[in-house]
Parts: sequence; structure tokens; C-alpha cells
Amino acid sequence: MIETIVVLWHVLFGFIVGSFLNVVIFRLHTGKSLRGRSHCMSCGRMLKWLHLVPVFSFLCLRMRCYFCRARISGRYFLVELLTGLLFGLTAIIVSDILLRVLLLALMATLVVIVVYDLLHTIIPDEYVLIASGIALLMGLLEIAYAHSWEGALSHALGALVGFLFFASLWAVSKGRWVGLGDAKLALPLGFILGWPGIVSCIILSFWIGAGISLVLLGAQKVVKKGRLRVPFLSSSLTIKSEIPFAPFLILGFLLVYFFGVDVFMLVGSGVTLLMNTFGFLG
Repeated sequence: MIETIVVLWHVLFGFIVGSFLNVVIFRLHTGKSLRGRSHCMSCGRMLKWLHLVPVFSFLCLRMRCYFCRARISGRYFLVELLTGLLFGLTAIIVSDILLRVLLLALMATLVVIVVYDLLHTIIPDEYVLIASGIALLMGLLEIAYAHSWEGALSHALGALVGFLFFASLWAVSKGRWVGLGDAKLALPLGFILGWPGIVSCIILSFWIGAGISLVLLGAQKVVKKGRLRVPFLSSSLTIKSEIPFAPFLILGFLLVYFFGVDVFMLVGSGVTLLMNTFGFLG
């Protein structure tokens, strides 16, 4: 019961943080201060506190402004919901208080990176730096708990492999396949996962990216009228569209870090299953 309450508090706290992250994402690189009061983007009316309760106000107002009834983008709701779920997941999986605090900060940072990349196809350098600082602290915390520097080599190798892989793709394709921001982001993620976790993360990110892109392209074709509106993306998706890669890379990171997904074990299990199946059929 106590654990359930703790997780619930983390989720609710995540909703609140997600509401703040919406402001950060919207005003980042615009010159606008984070101190300004929130207002409706259609009528300009200042919003009251009861209109800004994370998640719940959006649902109660039925996705519309209280004053002018203009439609509110579902992006705000999704950011709050995503942050809350990530905070709750962190509370469930990570028991150490110090590590949990660092991971909560990392989750908030990654949410900003994901959404900003989806909206602008740019990974903000300042948030990569924040993620790098958190990754370094997590590494030092692990070394302190283990009373050994042996794991440092694995972390350093993971960061190096992640950066060099995406930097090579960027250099060979002259920025057409991936951006340099993806290489920068792979540094802290690779440092946290270490070797060979970063390899699973990279492979998973490409699998996830290919799968989601194919699904969206397929959905685009079955829509009879108008264009398929993909959340966060400003334009419709085509085979030539520039797809932000940071969301796929971060999703791969989460699968490896939180759930211990090992691509090599998955492939090995799949091969074994196929061999047994064909052997049985034969």
C-alpha cells in the first residue's frame, strides 16, 4: 500500500513537472521569460489556476479554452501524461533515493529533448549538456557504491561507441541520415548504459524508428480525406520526410536501462525458436 502511494505521488509530481516542461518547450529559444503567466494562444486571456491543473483541466475542459472555446493542442496533455508515467516508472524500478532523484531529473530533461526535436527537428545543446552532467553524476554514484573504478571503463566505452557511431553516420551522409545532435545525445546515454548496453540501444532505436515510420506511412495512405495529423509533427508524413531520431534513441535507452532489453538475447531466442519450429515441422 505504501509503495502504491509513493508511486502515485511520483506520477502526480510528474504531471506538475510536465506542465512546467510545456512552458519550457514552448518558450525555449524564443527570448520569452519562464516567469510570464500562461494565456490562451487564441484569445489571449490569462488563464486561472483551475484552468492549469495538469492533465485534469485538459480533460475537464474537453480540450478547449474556457473563455473562447478554441481547441487546445493535445501536445500539452501528452507531455504532462508522459512525464507522469516516466516518474512513476522510475519510482517503481529504482529504489535508491539518490539515484532516483538523478533519474527523475534525467527523465524531465529527456522529455524536453524528445518534444523539442519532434517540433523543430533540433536537439537543444543545453539540454544535452544537462543530460551529460546527470549521466556523470550517475556514473560517480555507481562507482561510489561499488567502491571500484572498474565500471568506469564500460561507461566510457559506451559513450565513445555511441558518439562515434552516430558521428560517422552524420559525416558519411553529410547530415542527411542523422544530425550531429544525435551523436551528442548518444554520449550521455551511452555513458549511462555502458558497453554493450549502448549497442542494444542503437539497434533498438533503428528497429523502433523503422517500425513507427512504416506504421505512420501506412496510416497516411488509408486516410481518405485530408492529411494525417501526426502528434507533435507540424506537417504530414511522407517517404521523404525528415524524421526526428532522438525519440527513437531515447526509447531504446529506456528499454535497455529500465527493462534490461538485450538485442542479442532477443535475436538468439528468435533464431532458436525458428530452428525448433522448422525442426518440429520437418
